[in-house]
Amino acid sequence: MPSSAPPPASVARLELANRIFFRLYQCANMLHKTGTRAVAEDGLTTQQWAVMGALSRTKAASGMAVNELARYLMVSRQNLSGVLKRMEAAGHIQIVPDSRDRRSRIVQITIAGRAVWAHSAQPKIAAYYEQALRDFSLSDMSHTLHYFMKLLDNMKEIDATQGGGADDEP
Repeated sequence: MPSSAPPPASVARLELANRIFFRLYQCANMLHKTGTRAVAEDGLTTQQWAVMGALSRTKAASGMAVNELARYLMVSRQNLSGVLKRMEAAGHIQIVPDSRDRRSRIVQITIAGRAVWAHSAQPKIAAYYEQALRDFSLSDMSHTLHYFMKLLDNMKEIDATQGGGADDEP
């Protein structure tokens, strides 16, 4: 009678994959918890830190369309909407109509937001990174980034085959 149990190598692979994804899940949760604490004094959360980081790039000097920002951050427009409202109320960003397409809105970091980002949040984020990556060599960091990029590419392929779109939950 043939055995229906998977071969040991595939069981080991599944168990290891489960551990990898569970640790990734834990890391994401700890990033949100401890990262938010790192920038809480500036009235920011990790989601707001990600938005400010995206908008402070040279490529985004004139702002980003809401849809483009959602795609870049890989979040739904619905989830991003609440974050943007809170940031706009705090004066960190402004949301203006797109001069090329009045139906679209552009998110721009404000002068006050740039000041918070450059003079207060970024030094705290740099210190946070140093603590979180304390035992990582440059080689470790490079390899970690390489593997995260491979994992992200594979997950994007899964999303595309599942019919995922910009407005889907991440």
